[in-house]
Amino acid sequence: MKKKQCGLLSLALSSCLITQAENKEKNSGSPNVIFIYADDLGYGDLECYDAKNIHTPNVNRLAANGIRFTNGHSTASTSTPSRYSLLTGEYAWRKPDTDVAAGNAGMIISPAQFTMADLFKSAGYATGAFGKWHLGLGNQTACQDWNAPLSAALGDLGFDYSYIMAATADRVPCVFIENGQVANYDPSAPIEVSYVKNFPGEPTGKDNPELLYNLKPSHGHDQSIVNGISRIGYMKGGGKALWKDENIADSITVHAIDFIKKHKDGPFFMYFATNDIHVPRFPHKRFRNKNKMGLRGNAIVQFDWSVGQLLKTLDELGLTQNTLILLSSDNGPVVDDGYADQAEELLNGHTPTGKLRGGKYSAFEGGTRIPVIVHWPEVIHKPVVSDALISQIDWLASFASLLNVRIPKGSAPDSYNHLATLLGQDHTDRPWVIEQAANHTLSVRTKNWKYIEGSEGAPMITWGPKIETGYLGTPQLYDMKQTGEQENVAAKYPQKVFELEQILRKVRNKTIKLK
Repeated sequence: MKKKQCGLLSLALSSCLITQAENKEKNSGSPNVIFIYADDLGYGDLECYDAKNIHTPNVNRLAANGIRFTNGHSTASTSTPSRYSLLTGEYAWRKPDTDVAAGNAGMIISPAQFTMADLFKSAGYATGAFGKWHLGLGNQTACQDWNAPLSAALGDLGFDYSYIMAATADRVPCVFIENGQVANYDPSAPIEVSYVKNFPGEPTGKDNPELLYNLKPSHGHDQSIVNGISRIGYMKGGGKALWKDENIADSITVHAIDFIKKHKDGPFFMYFATNDIHVPRFPHKRFRNKNKMGLRGNAIVQFDWSVGQLLKTLDELGLTQNTLILLSSDNGPVVDDGYADQAEELLNGHTPTGKLRGGKYSAFEGGTRIPVIVHWPEVIHKPVVSDALISQIDWLASFASLLNVRIPKGSAPDSYNHLATLLGQDHTDRPWVIEQAANHTLSVRTKNWKYIEGSEGAPMITWGPKIETGYLGTPQLYDMKQTGEQENVAAKYPQKVFELEQILRKVRNKTIKLK
């Protein structure tokens, strides 16, 4: 009798567990949202975008079960302004001091501004940020006390938890910041940071190249040395808190997974901003020799692994079905961006921009046209490839629509709701996209045309990367039905030039709105 009862109890328990798992997987409540933001990942750097020499199975999985956009755009061709615009819904060129930030920049987003994290938090979400930040910390540039809690950090911008890099891996300070304080702080090695002058007795890549046992610079990047790699800026101290570049992806990913597990009963919003594929490229040894393009190719493999670890965690917790994943990049790619890692020599036919002209820093298409993939199995039931013109500036307003949250008056002034397009429910193009190059040259991109305003500047990047800038003293107009922005047709179509100039003028003056 006892054996029969035990058998029935076991059967009932198994049935209950199966039902719980099915219910969790079919949860129809507010979706969890994970925004995966790669660094310097080009339009042509992923296998699902027809990349050569690259295998990215985990990103492929997202594309094979979601929406892959072929005409998605960041707002800028460099990191800081692109990230600022995405998180605030405001074009970075409207605000001073939003260019590529030093590691000791003060916080560029004001705590008074309404951010994407604020949006999700107001809807009852747990919010977390992981990885590259590059939007400043503390309330004043060069005045941070890195040995104490920072006066302003991500908790002031709507993030409940954060585990971030202050800027990028090629800039000091080379420590993680957890909830506004240096993670694993070592009191025996107090931290000092300067972007003006070195500290007495501290070696630099310029003066002590014999200490560069991991990577050497190809141009610039010859100041303080951390982990056998010289950086931009000067740093003293850090001790046990200093990161090892080969462990950065693991550190970010492990903390992100812990956040998911902690908030599995959600909903949660995660801003997961990897350091890949930014320099210095120094992936973990288990990713070495995984790609014939060397360190840059291995870094893409490592990025794909990070994506896979998040997916594995969601699968194990039964959260995949009702988690919206949006994967993209902050700007276009660059090959040699300051370190002698043979990225140029080992391309072997790979084209990081997917044959678009220009690249990171540029006004041309390669600077701002980026991969965009949306994956949400509960809503997106079949794979779609969309050529709809979309911009990252609209993602804040689109998520506000998803969550039915009202954006405070005056906030996110440049962001508009294009949720239906983002979820593949229609293919409506944004009427125009505004893009910013490194020297603040602005462009207007419509579905069929690209206008670049006249600006001063050299035709090629002058400090190292072999990239066309797109700068010209007179306006440029390109027919985007033709590949590669090769023929400037401004003289042939003066009326079209005037039309797009007027759009840009009105956007600048805030006298035009999308319908």
